[in-house]
Amino acid sequence: MNIVIIGQGNVGSNLQHGFAQKGVRTQMVSSREGLDRLPIADVYIYAIRDEALLSIVQKIAEEAMLCSNKHLRTALHLHTSGTMPLSVFGETFPHAGVMYFFQTFSKAKLIDDFSQIPVFVEGKQIDDLSAIFTLAQTLTPRVYEASQHDRERLHVAGVFANNFTNQMYAIAADILRDTHIPFQVLLPLIDQTAEKVHHIPPREAQTGPAKRKDEQVMRHHLSLLKTEEQQQLYRLVSKMIQGE
Repeated sequence: MNIVIIGQGNVGSNLQHGFAQKGVRTQMVSSREGLDRLPIADVYIYAIRDEALLSIVQKIAEEAMLCSNKHLRTALHLHTSGTMPLSVFGETFPHAGVMYFFQTFSKAKLIDDFSQIPVFVEGKQIDDLSAIFTLAQTLTPRVYEASQHDRERLHVAGVFANNFTNQMYAIAADILRDTHIPFQVLLPLIDQTAEKVHHIPPREAQTGPAKRKDEQVMRHHLSLLKTEEQQQLYRLVSKMIQGE
């Protein structure tokens, strides 16, 4: 099977690395250059930003209509977005689908083992879905069919669980900046909190002054925060914890 990955960013780089670990060779091309001379492939994986996906698909669709070689129209076209609909591929590509890997990716730390990463798939036709399942299972056994409705909500959940949580780490690092205490001392606490939710629901795992309704400690914490934004965030999150 010939696979071309369109996009050289975090997702594309990790997918190429992941397939290579399984002995599957892929070709990676830039989404900014060379779209008019795409290599012939059985599968084209669009690993690009959501805001650029539609325009890239349209450019390749135009090339498919002009190209004397029909491989672009008969190949399987997949995007990796959690929010973009399958319909982004329009009518030009009869074989299309979604292969959304639910993980945070970085070019600075490529993932060697995809086996624990869930992937959510959707296909235009039943044969497409079967092919996508087979392709995804090359990397991980955790393959699930999911509609756009479910993927969208999973993506939002991921933003809260990952991106917003990481921003909290950044705030914590800022708070410690004028002390002699390194951020690394928080890592055992972070790891223990993450470990707990493997075994009990997040609401049951919640601890801290807001959970205890310790107003004196909370007022003192607010006096230590240097920015109004941090104080507002502290109040809002604490109120949400107390309202559970």
